[in-house]
Amino acid sequence: MSAPLEPEDRPDEEAAEEFVPEPVLPEAVRQRIMVLAAAALPGLPGDELPVPLRRVARFAPNRRARLGGRDIAAQLVADPLFRQRIGTRVVTEAGDLGAAVTNGVAPAAADPVEVAALAYLARPDGWRELIDAAGDAVRAEADSAAIAGQVRAAEQRAVRAEHDRTVARVEADKLRDELARVREEMGQLREEARSTGKALREALSTQKRAADLLATEKGRAARAALDHDAELRRMRGRLADAEAAAATGKQAAKDARSVDDARLWLLLETIGQAASGLRRELALGPADKLPADFVAEASAEPPSAPERSRARAQDTDDPGRLDQLLALPRAHLVVDGYNVTKRGFADMSLEQQRKRLITGLGGIAAQTGDEITVVFDGAERVHGLPPAPRGVRVLFSRKGMTADELIRQLVRAEPPGRPVVVVSSDREVADGVRRHGAYPMGADSLIRRLSRS
Repeated sequence: MSAPLEPEDRPDEEAAEEFVPEPVLPEAVRQRIMVLAAAALPGLPGDELPVPLRRVARFAPNRRARLGGRDIAAQLVADPLFRQRIGTRVVTEAGDLGAAVTNGVAPAAADPVEVAALAYLARPDGWRELIDAAGDAVRAEADSAAIAGQVRAAEQRAVRAEHDRTVARVEADKLRDELARVREEMGQLREEARSTGKALREALSTQKRAADLLATEKGRAARAALDHDAELRRMRGRLADAEAAAATGKQAAKDARSVDDARLWLLLETIGQAASGLRRELALGPADKLPADFVAEASAEPPSAPERSRARAQDTDDPGRLDQLLALPRAHLVVDGYNVTKRGFADMSLEQQRKRLITGLGGIAAQTGDEITVVFDGAERVHGLPPAPRGVRVLFSRKGMTADELIRQLVRAEPPGRPVVVVSSDREVADGVRRHGAYPMGADSLIRRLSRS
């Protein structure tokens, strides 16, 4: 909002009594009044133009409102006759909209700023209400623009968050590369330690040979002492130099070996104590079976009829998310067999559905190396089931148990912390396994993953 167009002081007392304050105009309305009045100035006869505006009327159209706006505004407030002339011309040029405003009516589809500007110049009955309505409309548009700005800011924050997640993934890849480099350096250090040990052994052998040579030289010096005193002194000097050099070399080799031995001992002692302590604490022995194998043995009894009605799970069906979960170390994929086949291969017989699903899961097991278990309801006895592919375990629920219950047993059998992915579009199954720490995925994610293989 801007300040109202202020009227000039009238000299007579009667005018002061009739004075009514100008309304407070929204900035957009004020600007529009200046544009309309500036455009109408050249159309007025010279004798009808106020003296202060005769120079403004000669300005170029694109400069008239900008440079002469202050003078135009002051004249509109101070000179009602001039405002009436300008208003008559502007309303006439506005056509139907001008006629409607003159009658005190604001068309619903008309621009509220335009209506308010025409009402200010023409001043029909109720013109102040039209200006107030325009102010409300301008404020509403400003509020809408502010809300739109907040929405755009939220979207930008979401984009920045996605960028931060991408940067985090890149940093994780860098850390993995750094870990590989550190491991490579550890291997090089071990190789250097072996080389240092070999050099130390060679130094000891050289020292031994030097000691033998020294003993020989001492014997010769003793035998030649009487005849060669001068030679003896010279040989003693050489002997002292050789002993000093040998001592220096021995000490340096000993220090280097002590540092390497201490580092290796500390590393091996730490690893050994950690492993021994963990074995003693958990009392673990070698394991020849996985947790799902025990559940599979318990479900070997012939199956009974399955439950029919199920509520659909609302978990994600994104195959990309499934690939991410299967890439986790030692992941275990548990599949609700008929829930998947009846959504993806409903036009086949049950035998063909089972064969299609098990074959596809074999391909995933070969690609990922993950443990895969597929569970079918024991609605009828199955004879002649072909052998399961490598890495795929096929189970049928026993009599009195559904595949859903067997799936929950498989999930509960896994140790905490192991990634277990359960594929089923059954809400009850998804909710049940989620409570035990598994990752539920919709059947469509696996169907699309199989179609991509």
